[in-house]
Amino acid sequence: MFFVLSKLLGVFAFPSNVAILIGILGLLLLSTRFARGGRWFAFVSLVVLAILGLSPVGNLLIIPLENRFPPWDAARGAPDGIIVLGGVIDPSSPGNQIMLNESAERLTVVPDLARRYPNARILFSGGSGALIGDGGAEAGAAARLLESLGVSLDRVILEDRSRNTVENAVYSKLIVHPKRGERWLLVTSAFHMPRAIGVFRKVGFPVEPYPVDWRTRGAEDMMRPFAVMSDGLQRSDTAVHEWVGLLVYWLTKRSSELFPGPTQDAL
Repeated sequence: MFFVLSKLLGVFAFPSNVAILIGILGLLLLSTRFARGGRWFAFVSLVVLAILGLSPVGNLLIIPLENRFPPWDAARGAPDGIIVLGGVIDPSSPGNQIMLNESAERLTVVPDLARRYPNARILFSGGSGALIGDGGAEAGAAARLLESLGVSLDRVILEDRSRNTVENAVYSKLIVHPKRGERWLLVTSAFHMPRAIGVFRKVGFPVEPYPVDWRTRGAEDMMRPFAVMSDGLQRSDTAVHEWVGLLVYWLTKRSSELFPGPTQDAL
């Protein structure tokens, strides 16, 4: 039930969707006795889209998420295992082709990690997050891609049931049965790392964050506007969706904290 509700209500976690819906409502009201309100809704919709798409608001919202965890410190020694979260492969890929989305670095970083840490187990966690229709689990396509990049599938464990971050954590723990003292890296996008860490902590699976896929250069991008409106809208949608996800996961007790951060022993 949580998965279905999260997908249905998740539409409203993207501010561009909300702005468009407000604009459509305004247009529908123009031919009614509420035309004045309709004009106001249409105006608000246009202004909100312009702000989200052209101003730095998307960067301002995503930078705190991306900077919550620092890059992983290799000086801490080799990990026992590496968990890679899905959300990377486009389910609409035709035939046997593999189409990666903007989070591709979650997968493309794996060959380098596999080479540097030859004794580490590798788990890819990713099923199908589709609510309507099934594009197939990501795990199978991820295995083919990793093999083509030189990673031996003998080292790769596939988890193909998870549909969201909560299930990533639950099923990953069930599969690898982490032992006390083992060190597992968690590879996911930097903006998604706080929510992912909160969920893994909640299920009792301690992991070390290995953030990738930064969308900004940090503080220097805080005031940088967007030249292309679609880029700004996408950045704003990504950031707001993640902040909403953090709040919902915390309220529903699926995360250990509202805004998870580094623990003292990881600093």
